[in-house]
Amino acid sequence: MTTLHIVDDDEAIRDALGWLFQSRNVPVAGWPSAESFLESWRPDTAGCLLLDIRMEGMSGLELFDRLLSKGCRMPVIFLTGHGDVPIAVGALKKGARDFVEKPFNDNELVDRVIDALAFDAEQREREAGQAGLTARLATLTQRERQVMELVVAGRLNKVIADELGISMRTVEVHRSHVFEKMRVKTAVELTRLLTGAS
Repeated sequence: MTTLHIVDDDEAIRDALGWLFQSRNVPVAGWPSAESFLESWRPDTAGCLLLDIRMEGMSGLELFDRLLSKGCRMPVIFLTGHGDVPIAVGALKKGARDFVEKPFNDNELVDRVIDALAFDAEQREREAGQAGLTARLATLTQRERQVMELVVAGRLNKVIADELGISMRTVEVHRSHVFEKMRVKTAVELTRLLTGAS
């Protein structure tokens, strides 16, 4: 499970939340300010951000805006005792995952955070898979791509050879290279890989 990052300038709140989530086996990192979290944040920082809105120095909303400008897509749950409808609507419209007002129900908050952590993990796995597919596609020659597209379209080797004006033997060689580079064994697997089907 990835880490829950708690950003709150109230040490007592940070400690209480840390204890709550650690008691549910959720890894936690606490940050005393928006600035301290922003300084350590990297694009590959995984998990979920539980963010207080009102803090000394940079506010939670300002941190959220800064992270968005840096391309951060980590799920953000705002936690506040001073929230109002316009603030909540504005944060959610910008992409915040949730908005929780104090006092909160412990179990509901834990459920929301676990859901957000799972979402982040799935999103990162999906992106890694897409990056791997893009890298494999980049290794194909132009002719191999042409053969691959016709294979995925369901054409037989003889038809592919006729359409591309090459011999069946050449089609077989290109087809073999495509399967090897794309790490599949059949046309069905190749089609599933390219369409994202399971």
